[in-house]
Amino acid sequence: MFVDQVKIDVKAGNGGNGMVAFRREKYVPNGGPAGGDGGRGGNVIFKVDSGMNTLMDFRYHRKFKAKNGGGGANKSMTGKSADDLVIPVPEGTTVTNTQTGQVIGDLTKPNQELIVAKAGRGGRGNIHFASPTNPAPEIAENGEPGEEVSLQLELKVLADVGLVGFPSAGKSTLLSVITSAKPKIAGYHFTTLVPNLGMVRLDDGRDFAVADLPGLVEGASKGVGLGFQFLRHVERTRVILHLVDMSGVEGRDPYEDFEAINEELATYDPKILKRPQIIVATKMDLPDAEGNLAQFKQKLAASEANRLGQLEVLPISSVTHAGLNELVQKTADLLDQTDLSDLQQPKSDSKTYEYEAQPESDFQISYDQELESWVISGAKIEKLFKMTDTAHEQSMLRFARQMHGMGIDDALRKAGAKDGDTVTILDFSFTYVE
Repeated sequence: MFVDQVKIDVKAGNGGNGMVAFRREKYVPNGGPAGGDGGRGGNVIFKVDSGMNTLMDFRYHRKFKAKNGGGGANKSMTGKSADDLVIPVPEGTTVTNTQTGQVIGDLTKPNQELIVAKAGRGGRGNIHFASPTNPAPEIAENGEPGEEVSLQLELKVLADVGLVGFPSAGKSTLLSVITSAKPKIAGYHFTTLVPNLGMVRLDDGRDFAVADLPGLVEGASKGVGLGFQFLRHVERTRVILHLVDMSGVEGRDPYEDFEAINEELATYDPKILKRPQIIVATKMDLPDAEGNLAQFKQKLAASEANRLGQLEVLPISSVTHAGLNELVQKTADLLDQTDLSDLQQPKSDSKTYEYEAQPESDFQISYDQELESWVISGAKIEKLFKMTDTAHEQSMLRFARQMHGMGIDDALRKAGAKDGDTVTILDFSFTYVE
């Protein structure tokens, strides 16, 4: 089954916890702190696998979690860092953050890697908190939480040439004739429900990939018919072969079909029409095709769509194979001349995405009537709390100083908190003292 769009959740590994420990050796008086740091958690990394051609593997497996780092040990030993979780994805995968709508990366090259969730660093052991005033600190950090993010994966077929046109214009038939692909072919609309790929090899050694894309209808750019299921794939193609049915057997005007398809492409992405396009007049073996072709050329010559006569019309018949050799040769020549600058291909094989936090205050204060408690929330304060070792009093005192430094004490007082009120952060509650 061809799957080209899926949503998944990924979670990078947390850092390991730092340790509170002291040297207890017989001949080392006043040994001092010896608690080691925690290890780094595992990143979540997408890596392009050229052997994959669908997102089917993600259909039933949508949650991915990297391992956490190991905890620190005594004698100042650092915990073991976790291995990164490497997830294979097919070429042409676009990764988007579903919460922000921001495109994280575009994976289009073999073995290209993208870090989609960064691991948390290991927490510091008590060896880092020793000072002249506190030579034996009972303070250690918990590991930093790994990033957790919801992603949308979208596969856009990578092909040199895209076949576009109305349903039943002859795209699948043409692909089956010029390549070894075996697409589903029938005389009704929307035979092609998913893209089909085939390779064309010329006698001079050149070759290129051709994609038979699901047929368009008017309103596709707004989701009508197969809508975006077609349009997302045409973004990747370097050259467009625009197939127009010249038979007229359905009572359609070939030029109106041509205009309608271009309108949908322009509505979806105006840059698509800037790419080289060859008009392929199909089904020329049928009786009325020659007359319809002559009228089509007249209308095209008088239109602005012709772009000063640059659009070429090549008549073919996939049944009799008439015109196919010329079409393949000219397509290959056009590919050799095509500039890829507008495709915005990645410049390097690897990319690290740095998440940009949404602008907001370090904390928010609210009152929960059901809990009868003041609630402190916010990414920064919650992260600080998660990295606080609540089992040691000195660590909690350090967290209290951090809250005071952030201005939380004053904010609670201004909000109306009184001596003895309950204050909650995540699942931890304490008593407010003025």
